[in-house]
Amino acid sequence: MVASEAASCTRCRLAPTRTNVVFGVGNPESGLFFVGEGPGRDEDLQGEPFVGRSGKLLDALIAQELDLDRTGCYIGNVVKCRPPQNRDPKPDEVESCMPFLAEQIEIIAPRVVVTLGNFATRALLQTTKGVTSLRGTSYPFRGGCLIPTYHPSYALRGGGAVVAEMRADFVRVREAL
Repeated sequence: MVASEAASCTRCRLAPTRTNVVFGVGNPESGLFFVGEGPGRDEDLQGEPFVGRSGKLLDALIAQELDLDRTGCYIGNVVKCRPPQNRDPKPDEVESCMPFLAEQIEIIAPRVVVTLGNFATRALLQTTKGVTSLRGTSYPFRGGCLIPTYHPSYALRGGGAVVAEMRADFVRVREAL
């Protein structure tokens, strides 16, 4: 129901420029929900989150550190439509999309939410602090926990040290599950 509502959404200025609504993918029964910022070009074209280079890194970390694939978790974003030129979503765009994410979280009822990057972390923890200062800790979240980590695109730019920190965060995820 909520996915079909999102598919026809015209609440904000992102709707006219999208190719596809990128709602989410995976197993909503898994208890594990990864939340990113919003779709990029590849995601907009394919209608699925994290399918480009960032997605390949995310898939590798999920497989290597959690012994899962996309069928063993759920992956979504704060906003469901691609912001032009991959800019950060504007506050009113986030406000328009947050009810969809809130309903996804309500329906999925994950034991563990993993926020990928500053944007998702700030949106769900309702803070102005960055992921660098928040990662390394689990936070109580809707009857489970929230574990912040870097966005895979940041890790691709930052190299091995950042990927190693993400791996450590994924160990926290495994322990929380």
